[in-house]
Amino acid sequence: MEKINRILWGIVFITLGVIVALNTLDIINFNIFFNGWWTLLIIIPCFIGLFDETNKSKIENIFGMIIGLLLLLICQNIIDITTIFKLFVPGVFVFIGIYLIIGNVFANKKYEKIKEKVGKKDCEVICATFAEQYVNKENDKVSNAKVEAIFGGVVLDLTNATLKEETYINASAIFGSVDIIVPKNVIVKVKSTPIFGGVTNKSKTKDGKKTIYIDALALFGGIEIK
Repeated sequence: MEKINRILWGIVFITLGVIVALNTLDIINFNIFFNGWWTLLIIIPCFIGLFDETNKSKIENIFGMIIGLLLLLICQNIIDITTIFKLFVPGVFVFIGIYLIIGNVFANKKYEKIKEKVGKKDCEVICATFAEQYVNKENDKVSNAKVEAIFGGVVLDLTNATLKEETYINASAIFGSVDIIVPKNVIVKVKSTPIFGGVTNKSKTKDGKKTIYIDALALFGGIEIK
């Protein structure tokens, strides 16, 4: 994937160089600084970012491309900015809906395993809807869990929990917050998908015998691992 990124960036610079050279030789007359040219600084990196394997979530790149294209269309007077404002709210809901349907398409194999684990009968489901919930798993066995906060908050304390070598957690904060407190000697690996929200991983352990894999989705909410 890194090779593809380098090739795509190479094509961008070669194309730019050729256009500048042809303009200089008066072979063509192409205005590089057309109305809205600066939107390409948003569109091109987001497009190339779709091929970046180190970026586990591509939803930010898709969103960035959409914003860049809309700005370009506005600068070109193809669409009116007032129309964009009118369609903004319904557009956000459509965008969220599309993500919820196909959001896992870009997930790697490790996080696909989270999806498999949280679908089993032994998976613990912790949900707070228009409420607050504090769950302390002291001396409890935890292998996989699904944590959801919808217009509410969940605190999951795993400090003294009995964990397996690998633990899988699917965390979602939709207009809410999720705090996951992890043991100090456990490695935490997070796939974060923030959409008008934020995901923060404050755990600092890099060398441990156990690993917690967290697939975190924050829609107008926040998820914090500490």
